[in-house]
Amino acid sequence: MIFSYKLYKNLLVTVEGQEEVLTKPEWSYLFALKKIPGSDIKALQAKACEEPWYAYLFARYISGADIKYCQEHACKNTRWAYYFAIDIPGADKEYCFKHAFPEEKHGPDRWKSEYNKFIMKKACE
Repeated sequence: MIFSYKLYKNLLVTVEGQEEVLTKPEWSYLFALKKIPGSDIKALQAKACEEPWYAYLFARYISGADIKYCQEHACKNTRWAYYFAIDIPGADKEYCFKHAFPEEKHGPDRWKSEYNKFIMKKACE
C-alpha cells in the first residue's frame, strides 16, 4: 500500500512504515505529526528539512524538533526565513531576517530595518 493511502485511512499505527516515509520530505513530516511511539524523530526531521517549507512546518508543529536545525534549512528560502522568524519561538530572529532580506537583493541595511520594525511591534504588543 502507498503511504498516502495508509495516512488518510488512519492505518499508520506502528513504526514499521517509517522506512517508506523517509523517501519524501512531505511524508516524513506527516508521519511525525502522527506521533507514533518509537518513531525516529531525528531521521524524520532530517528528511523533512530537505525542503524549506517542511523545515518550517516541522519546527512549528512537531514537539521535540531541533529548532536550530530546522531554522538552518527553512532559511534557505526567503519566505520561510521570514515566517520562521515571526512564528517559531526560540528562533534566532536576526539570523532569519538576514536570510529573509538578503543584501544582494535588498541592499545592506534592509534586513536591519525590517528586524527593528519587528522588534518594535513585539515590544508594543
